Amino acid sequence: MPQLDVFIPEGALGAQAEQDLIAKLTDILLRNEGADPADPNARSIAWVWLHRPAAVYVAGTPAALPRYRVIASVPEGQFDDERREAMVAEVTEAVLDAEADVYPRDPFRVWVFANEIPDGTWGGGGRIARLADIAGFIFGNAQRGREYAESRLAGRRVPVAG
Repeated sequence: MPQLDVFIPEGALGAQAEQDLIAKLTDILLRNEGADPADPNARSIAWVWLHRPAAVYVAGTPAALPRYRVIASVPEGQFDDERREAMVAEVTEAVLDAEADVYPRDPFRVWVFANEIPDGTWGGGGRIARLADIAGFIFGNAQRGREYAESRLAGRRVPVAG
């Protein structure tokens, strides 16, 4: 259940380039979360919110070139260092590619934040959705979802000595 908040300044990209970018970012996030971007169940819960900052300032003055911010939120257990690093690199390249060389290619104009939402704190449909629930929905099999969640979350929590 990846969620993206994408901040793109008004006019930074053409309408088609922006639409193509958002589709590509969805694929990148799904793939790096461990889902198949072609899976209709996975796509149905991959949402993107497009934000239009009125202005972006750098060092206290309006930025001369567009600045982008992408916040990727996924359930706990979906990222590891490799997935997180790949997602950040791919998102950065996709944004710069979408500019089609209109601006100097500078990866420091793109910031990506990879957030994991702690299991048991993701809410949707009026209830808490745990990683096992989300994976079970995507797999179409609750037991497989539980097994997947257990394997992804194993070792993330240190048991408290009694």
